Amino acid sequence: MKIHKNILETIGNTPLIQLNQIVKDLPCLVLAKVETFNPGHSIKDRMAVKMLDQAESEGQIKPGGTIIECTSGNTGMGLAIAACVKGYKCIFTTNDKQSKEKIDILKALGAEVIVCPTNVGPTDPRSYYSVAEKLSKQIKNSFWFNQYDNPANTVAHYESTGPEIWQQTDGKITHLVVGVGTGGTISGTAQFLKEKNPAVQVWGIDTYGSVFKKYHETGIFDEKEIYPYITEGIGEDILPKNVNFGIIDHFEKVTDKDGALAARKLARLEGILLGYSAGSAMAGLLQMSDRLTKDDVVVIIFHDHGSRYVGKIYNDDWMRERGFLEGELTVKDLIDSKLEKSFMYVEAHQDIRSVIDLMREHDISQMPVKKEDQIIGSITETQVIQYLLDDQKRAQDTTVGSLMGAPFPEVEIETPFGELSRVISKQNPAIVAKDKAGNYHIITQYDIIQNI
Repeated sequence: MKIHKNILETIGNTPLIQLNQIVKDLPCLVLAKVETFNPGHSIKDRMAVKMLDQAESEGQIKPGGTIIECTSGNTGMGLAIAACVKGYKCIFTTNDKQSKEKIDILKALGAEVIVCPTNVGPTDPRSYYSVAEKLSKQIKNSFWFNQYDNPANTVAHYESTGPEIWQQTDGKITHLVVGVGTGGTISGTAQFLKEKNPAVQVWGIDTYGSVFKKYHETGIFDEKEIYPYITEGIGEDILPKNVNFGIIDHFEKVTDKDGALAARKLARLEGILLGYSAGSAMAGLLQMSDRLTKDDVVVIIFHDHGSRYVGKIYNDDWMRERGFLEGELTVKDLIDSKLEKSFMYVEAHQDIRSVIDLMREHDISQMPVKKEDQIIGSITETQVIQYLLDDQKRAQDTTVGSLMGAPFPEVEIETPFGELSRVISKQNPAIVAKDKAGNYHIITQYDIIQNI
């Protein structure tokens, strides 16, 4: 039998998946290392087990001991799973900006979770760093893993994530894009890849309110760069020892809003439900599109699963409260997400039976009507049904032009989604829009339902 002896043996060997719709304007191949396939649904499973294995081998924690860690949720998840398998207790400190889902899942795995304030300095006794360190000194047979400075964090990715990406791309990777928090993922993965090919470009994704980008570019730790931000999983107000600034070629900052919107677009356009840091990494890559060529092979790491953010970035009310939904979805986005992009229409002089054939063949309910390359009307399944039920009309040689209704409303390609309620109705079941190349597109009620 081909079995795993426990859940920890399923960590790693996550798939590399090509992105399509969201990167259609980029000139290169973009591949996502989707770490949600780990048992804890995040990349942190890799380093959590590595840190625990090292602590055990060095005698820093003994059977029945207590795992202590400051975490934004995902490292805690990996450690909690390992604790379940190996028989340890867990106490995690986190900050109050983390999603409720993360905290609830940690508790479900038997961990104790202490929520600390976000808006305090790292040396403040109330910070989640300080509280974790204090607990480790008070509780016997406990160990504070300190993922920020623990070298096993980096080693885990040097030994697993880097080799997997190199093998999966046949060594053709040219760019690595990673959100940077503790620094272990980007540093360990980059170290392995650059040993294989020093030309590989490593781009770290940072957030506004974090110190990484300015420190990387100037060597100055500027406290003025530090302010509260909403993005989870990336950015810091400290310099973790695991961030190897010398191996990172560029830092790109992404706003809270852009990271959240990109995560939602990944779900809608690629069918991959991901966390906040993945959205930030995606937004950062799109911001750097002018640095890429057709020969590049980009690997972007998607850290964790979107199920931990259903109360935040996937909650419309939460997004609206922060002004993030304004301009989020446009007619262009609806068009981009359609699987069938052909613009189906009929000419006014055609027989009505040709409409029936087209509707049946393509499973559509309405079409614009053209005459001499101009849209002059519309034909819907309601009009076709009325025609079919009217014996007198069917006895005549009926053309589309004699049955058509008014043209579908035409809107601009950048019209916000929220404004469509003014034009789509029972009387107008569709709209048309023209892209920058002059091509017409149709958006139906069904297309809208598919995107909500």
